[in-house]
Amino acid sequence: MKVNCHALFWTVKAFLPQMKAQNHGHIVTIASVLGLFSTACVEDYCASKFAAVGFHESLAHELLAEEVEGVKTTLVCPYIVNTGMFEGCKIREEVEMLLPPLEPQYCVEQAMNAILIDQPLVCIPRLTYLPVISRALLPWEANVVTYRFMGSDRCMYPFIDTRTRSTNSDSRNVLNWGCNRKLKNQH
Repeated sequence: MKVNCHALFWTVKAFLPQMKAQNHGHIVTIASVLGLFSTACVEDYCASKFAAVGFHESLAHELLAEEVEGVKTTLVCPYIVNTGMFEGCKIREEVEMLLPPLEPQYCVEQAMNAILIDQPLVCIPRLTYLPVISRALLPWEANVVTYRFMGSDRCMYPFIDTRTRSTNSDSRNVLNWGCNRKLKNQH
């Protein structure tokens, strides 16, 4: 929460007053597609990214309400980026062919393009706009079926299992509490 959410408050608090005074600037929030829709076993991460998205949307509304037209905003929501952070995450093979982990340089290029054209939201890759749209239009149950079909409902189990073993199964660890419990019951 400190990195993914609180840092946004403090950074914007430091720079926004001057941006408003000059009516110039661009605020870029790096969130995640997991800030727009969620998956199992990363409740803490999803919560922090949902908070980042909510912060960004509220800030964008504030700038519009105050008619600060020179300060632009861009919300960047990438899919899994190949940084090693979620090493072990397993998406169904058929889905991974459509949505492989992204290279960091590609994400930077897409974010920069969005900033240069004042695009308010960029989901990387574009295919990840579909779950966002389906979440808004379809009932919860339809989205659950989609997540299960894609394997998103269990994609983090191997990741959590690896982390649990590497931390000696510390059940006091609040991080990923639900899946730690689930994995212990499966073994």
